[in-house]
Amino acid sequence: MASASHRRPLRKRRSALVWTVAVAAVGLLVSLVIALRPDGGPDTVRTASGTASARPGASPTTHKPTPAPKPPTASPTPRRTPAPSATTPSARPSPAATRPSAPRPASGTAPLAGRIKPGTAYTGVATHYDAKDGDGACLYGPSPDLMVAAMNHADYETSQACGAYILVRAASGASVTVRVTNECPLPCAPGQLDLSKEAFAKLAGLSAGRIPITWSLLSPGTSETVAIRYKTGSSRHWCGIQALGHRNPLARLEVRTGGGWSRLTRTEYNYFLSPDGTGCGGSLRLTDIYGERLTVDGLAIRPDSVQPTRVQFTRR
Repeated sequence: MASASHRRPLRKRRSALVWTVAVAAVGLLVSLVIALRPDGGPDTVRTASGTASARPGASPTTHKPTPAPKPPTASPTPRRTPAPSATTPSARPSPAATRPSAPRPASGTAPLAGRIKPGTAYTGVATHYDAKDGDGACLYGPSPDLMVAAMNHADYETSQACGAYILVRAASGASVTVRVTNECPLPCAPGQLDLSKEAFAKLAGLSAGRIPITWSLLSPGTSETVAIRYKTGSSRHWCGIQALGHRNPLARLEVRTGGGWSRLTRTEYNYFLSPDGTGCGGSLRLTDIYGERLTVDGLAIRPDSVQPTRVQFTRR
C-alpha cells in the first residue's frame, strides 16, 4: 500500500510536464504562422551591416533632405523674402478693366517688351518690406530715395524689369511712382508688387499689410543720362557690364566685335556677361523695349566705377 501511494504524485508531475510542453509547442506554431504571413512582422528589419531598411511593401516615413546650398552667384545682395501670397499665380499679369488716369502710362509700340508692356494697366496686390537703403537684386546700390519696389518673380523676368518706373494706384485713388530695384521671389504672384514701407505708406497705412492695386509702366521725365558700370573682377578676359539710370526698361546690351555687334547674356542680378572677354572695354550698344538704340564709346574697364555717358532713351 505504501508503494502505491508514492506512484500517484509521479503521474501528476508527468501530466503537468506534458501540458507545459504542449502549450509551448502551440505558442511556437502560432509565432511561426504570424511571421510567415505576407503582412506580418515589423516595418523595418536590420541588414547584415546593422542598418535599418524598410520592409518591402511597407510605407516608410518620407524624409526630405535639406537642399544643398547653391553655389554663390555674382550677386551678394539677398533677394527680398516675401510674405505668403494668397493670389493664385497666372501665366501673365492680369490686365485691369480700366486704366489709371494721369500721370499717363508709357505708350507706343514696344516690340522688345517682355511680360510688362506699355499702355497696359495690370491688377495685383501690394505688400511692403523694409527696403533699407533701397538696394536689391538689381544691384544698383543705394537709391537716392526709397520710392522703390521688388517685382514678383514672374514679372521680374530675369532682371528685365530692373530700373522700370511703375505707377501704382490703390482702390482709394492714392498713387505712387516707384522704381524696380529688387525681386520678390515665390510665393509672390504675377501682378504683385512688394513696396518699400515708405512707398506703401503713400497708398495705405502699414497695418493694412496687403491691398489690391493696379499698376502701369511709365516713361518719366529725367535730367539724368545713362551710366555704365563694370563688375568686380572685370578685365579684357572676362567682364560683366551693367547699365544704370535708363528711362525705359533695357532689353539688350551688345558689344562691338570684328564682325559687328554681339549680344551679351543677361543675368538675374542685372549684369550682362562676356565670359570670354569679347568686347570688354570696347563700344557698347544699348536697346530699350521700344527698339531705340544708344551707342556708347570710349569707356575703360574700371570695375565698380559708375561712368556717366551723354545719352538717354526718348521719353514715351
